Amino acid sequence: MINFINWVQQKSWRHLVGVLCCFFAIFPLYLVVTASFSSNQSLQSTSFIPTSFVWDNYQLLFTDPKVPFLKWMQNSAMIAASVSLLSVLIGAASAFAFSRLRFKGKRVGLQSLLLVQMFPSVLALSAIYVIMERVYVFAPEWGLGTLGGLVLVYLGGSMGVNIWLMKGFVDSIPLELDEAAKVDGASAMQTYWQIFVPLASPILAVVTLLSFIGLFNEFIMARLFLPENEQRTVAVGLQGFIGGQYAQNWGPFAAGSLLASIPIIVVFMSLQRYIIGGLTAGSVKG
Repeated sequence: MINFINWVQQKSWRHLVGVLCCFFAIFPLYLVVTASFSSNQSLQSTSFIPTSFVWDNYQLLFTDPKVPFLKWMQNSAMIAASVSLLSVLIGAASAFAFSRLRFKGKRVGLQSLLLVQMFPSVLALSAIYVIMERVYVFAPEWGLGTLGGLVLVYLGGSMGVNIWLMKGFVDSIPLELDEAAKVDGASAMQTYWQIFVPLASPILAVVTLLSFIGLFNEFIMARLFLPENEQRTVAVGLQGFIGGQYAQNWGPFAAGSLLASIPIIVVFMSLQRYIIGGLTAGSVKG
């Protein structure tokens, strides 16, 4: 009895705080789930405990010809996967070069990448729009209003952060491994593929995951560069339910949001064993 009283006085508040934090985090998700199965199109009229469940909101996403939901999902997945893989391939090679190789302009290049990241990407919207509009004149498949053009825009914007993050990880790899490889006659390219890439798999997985999640949910650039309905990403397409011709249809919006989270969950679960080690790997050197 005394032990129980001591536990209540000393540790029970921790459990209470934990329960409150869990409730605070789960409540928005619960509200979205209930709204997706509700026949009401307003969040204010959705009851906390639903009395009935309907599939009308999900059926609308797949039956309405004005809502190419699967096409939106395909566009988002293709753009996010392409940019994630390309940014990791280019960023990993750049990080290895900045960390291990000696060349002119190395310090200036790193400082320039860091300086560019200090400015919000919104400041470059007008300039990027004009550039891609002119690119469309001589390369229509890579210009404004194309998925390829949006991939190029995303790729350029994500390189700086990825290079710095991966460079911190490369700096933590002992130089003795490089020296041993040189003694064995390995070139810089062989050292990169046979030593760096296997050791850097945690940070590569984390960069891929963070890039995929961020790009899959990106809205501003996609809304500006993809005006056609068939070319939209899922974030831009679902926004039409609450701000376009569909007015305030929160039910289909909630249903689409839940379905759109499935690819992110799959990618996250498949790479979760790399997350903890990869996120902290580039934070210190030693």
